[in-house]
Amino acid sequence: MDRAQLADFLRTRREALQPEDVGLPRGHRRRTGGLRREEVAALSGMSTDYYTRIEQQRGPQPSEQMLAAIARGLHLSLDDRDHLFRIGGHAVPRRLIRDDHLSPGMLRVVDRLQDTPAMVVNRYGETILQTPPAVALLGDESRFTGLNRSTVYRWFADPSSRDRYVAEDHPLHTRVFTAQLRMRYATDPGGRAGEIVRALLAISPEFAEVWADHEVGLSHVDRKRIVVPDLGVLELWCQNLFDPEQEQTLVVFTAAPGSPSYEKLQLLAAVA
Repeated sequence: MDRAQLADFLRTRREALQPEDVGLPRGHRRRTGGLRREEVAALSGMSTDYYTRIEQQRGPQPSEQMLAAIARGLHLSLDDRDHLFRIGGHAVPRRLIRDDHLSPGMLRVVDRLQDTPAMVVNRYGETILQTPPAVALLGDESRFTGLNRSTVYRWFADPSSRDRYVAEDHPLHTRVFTAQLRMRYATDPGGRAGEIVRALLAISPEFAEVWADHEVGLSHVDRKRIVVPDLGVLELWCQNLFDPEQEQTLVVFTAAPGSPSYEKLQLLAAVA
């Protein structure tokens, strides 16, 4: 770990960012450019004291998880993230397709959607990031670990994961999830997709039955019916923005203006 290089690198990247770059208001009392330390700490999900000690060359060596959080908070590119890990005294994360690193461009888009349900998922259906309204709409899907990170795995392994969707739509979701997993399995049988398939075949007779049908080419409909506690059913339109380099998808939920679902979505965003 190179404390001096780490501190200097974080300071320069922090000062190069403006509040509007990360979705924060500038305010009238800000006299200098760049982000404040407490803002970077909040964006990275850590205490201001912890982050400050790193910039002041004090405190313990940051863990890989902390460095990854800082990289996201500072909207670092992959090259910058790799450099951060090196001077932080850790091996550079492998650049797998399922890498959870979000590009600065994707982060800027998400930052401007803080009043809208939006989420970023990778090609295995694992949620990487959600806006607050998306958490209110679907629950915190980024908290899961292991195989439970996969939406497809939870759909078959945990019956409660279906509670957010209207029961009449469950059969279609089941077929679509399975067909999409098969597409990934065809190109990744020995990797993450194969791991999910083998685990589900071992625990879910329902999955095994649908898997045996060999359906391909199915996709979710644009209109989804989502059940939200205290609000009931929301009919929402789902739009996808695909990042081919990272193989990540930004999913945005909207409602038809003037509809009951639009009013409920406005209320949900206000509460979030």
